[in-house]
Amino acid sequence: MNITLKQLTYFKALAEQGNFRRAAEQCHVSQPALSVQIQELERSLGGALVERQTRGLLLTPLGREVLETAQRVLSDIAQLERSAHNRLGLGGALRLGVIPTIAPYLLPEALAALRSADISLDVQITEGKTDRILDLLAEGALDACILALPSERDGLEERALFEDRFLLAGSAGRLESLGPDINPEGLGDSQLLLLEDGHCLTDQALAACGRGRGHARIHMGASSLPTLTRLVEAGFGLTLMPELAAATERAVAPGMGLRRFDGVQPSRRVGLVRRATRQPAPWFDALADTLAQVGSGLVNDARLLCDALAGATAGRNPLPQKEKGAGGTG
Repeated sequence: MNITLKQLTYFKALAEQGNFRRAAEQCHVSQPALSVQIQELERSLGGALVERQTRGLLLTPLGREVLETAQRVLSDIAQLERSAHNRLGLGGALRLGVIPTIAPYLLPEALAALRSADISLDVQITEGKTDRILDLLAEGALDACILALPSERDGLEERALFEDRFLLAGSAGRLESLGPDINPEGLGDSQLLLLEDGHCLTDQALAACGRGRGHARIHMGASSLPTLTRLVEAGFGLTLMPELAAATERAVAPGMGLRRFDGVQPSRRVGLVRRATRQPAPWFDALADTLAQVGSGLVNDARLLCDALAGATAGRNPLPQKEKGAGGTG
């Protein structure tokens, strides 16, 4: 017995159309070619599938059984083809992990861009600290993660997306008291407010400012960037604000000032990671390209905002040309 998908396709069309000519037109073949394939299918199955009558065709009991099977088989084949297409492109279900200092700022525009590129994409987001989402990635519960590079985990493929510089955020009075020139390691006795331990942004801020966790003027306890924003706006201290978050946070806290550091800029490298395999993953490259484009646009908007704020305060701290990656574990 040698039943082919072509025969099942032709038979399904014949059953739906009830006419050899219309079925042949639907399948874009000649009527004799379709008839030959139906005859071959009947020969393989050992019985007639249709009865020819003056008003059209009727399916035999065997024909009804074969039609049910053909519909199921062809549906399964179509699903396999869609899955293969989605895996080679950017579609289907994508399980994406994102750290909290990136998720609320990058995802709204990124998801809109992904949907406009492929309406069938179903993105399932898991937000968590770096160690948690990397553990889920290793377990196969996630397909990729957006975090700060390097990930410092073995067996991962990394793709850098964009550079996210750090701004100094605080009340207008606190920022004014620092004088005309500021650098991360020259904040003196200023109170530095940071996220609670476990956030990679805390490690990056400490490294940029040259302070250890035991420093008398370090306070780590905020659970989110919005919390830090409200605290520094109220004058409780200073914090390092990623450019990616700057526009969003200042929109809800207009009393928070932002200043750019002079000279070499501290920053983090935002990237996309997945489990490293020998199989090609065009979806990963396509996703990375979209995220890079959106992220670069957001940080560029933040630079324009910071330039405008600097212009409002006698033009201090113009946009620098050099960057310094602060590194970090995500």
